[in-house]
Amino acid sequence: MQEQIERHIDMLVRTGIEEGVQVAVYRDGALIVDAVAGSADGQPVTSGTPIFSFSLAKNVTATLAQLLVARGFLDYDSPVTEVWPEFGAHGKSTATLRHVLTHTVGLPAMPREITPDQLPDWSRVCESLAAAEPRWPPGTAMGYHSYTFGYLVGELARRTTGRSMSELLHEWITVPLGIEGQLYFAAPDQALPELARLEQPKGQWPAAQDDAILAPWESQPSADFGNNGEILRADIPSVGIASARGLAAMFNAVLQGKLVDSARLTEFSALAFEGVDQVFGTPARMALGFPIGRMGAPAEENSVAFGWPGGGGSYAYADPARGIAFALTKTRLVPNFDTALGVTAIVADGS
Repeated sequence: MQEQIERHIDMLVRTGIEEGVQVAVYRDGALIVDAVAGSADGQPVTSGTPIFSFSLAKNVTATLAQLLVARGFLDYDSPVTEVWPEFGAHGKSTATLRHVLTHTVGLPAMPREITPDQLPDWSRVCESLAAAEPRWPPGTAMGYHSYTFGYLVGELARRTTGRSMSELLHEWITVPLGIEGQLYFAAPDQALPELARLEQPKGQWPAAQDDAILAPWESQPSADFGNNGEILRADIPSVGIASARGLAAMFNAVLQGKLVDSARLTEFSALAFEGVDQVFGTPARMALGFPIGRMGAPAEENSVAFGWPGGGGSYAYADPARGIAFALTKTRLVPNFDTALGVTAIVADGS
């Protein structure tokens, strides 16, 4: 599988489809693929090169949410207002952590007064979310919470532990797993020169709809955003920085019982909400924090894998049935997941 994937991503770079790619795969606890190809801003991409990968970081945020529950700080059915009283405005008092994790809390879009430049201002964003009116009563519908998800989980974490999401990621995941420097929400200044620079071909992205729920910056990834130093230094835990090896190592630790026990894994990876995504109009099957089903899997597989893709074409998932932890990160932002689908097909055939 290592050789197959190396040949495949080398071909993608050689033919100009991709610029820099990382792939990491664990099977039954063993790292069986650690492949890289290409470069970023003239420098070779290595297995340890951190890459800003947009919603791929939701996998980390959702995993931290499981640790908040496993360590007794919250329950899935804990009311948000129990620790964040202001959040109850405009009928949101029934919202729970379960609603946040299933993207059913009713706040898919940032309040319009919040712009990308204001995302590093944690207090301002959370105050706006607390005061916002939900699009539906919590728990009654699902809609992808593009940027709001990370702040909702993060504010619950901050109020119950006294720690930021970056601090919890460091203390609970990267240090215990020995993957420091491979997963960040907010990158320290000394790490910025090590990050891969994103690039984005022009003219490939469809125009945003005027009546869309999400603002264009929430629905379409931007290399300028992902290369911005202020964004890279900020806690914005719906997006983040990861190497494929670091992200796959985290999911492997989940599957191997190093972060949560088997009972917790079974509970949070089970179907928790099924319906239609009100943002995209597509079918949605949600576990507690993750979509269910391997992207590209045939229906007959009945995939129980869980994990988030990232805008621009990155992808990560954990598959308890096959013992697979997978991550693909890349430096070129495109409006499709062709590279991820091609690589996951190789993994599925070999697993």
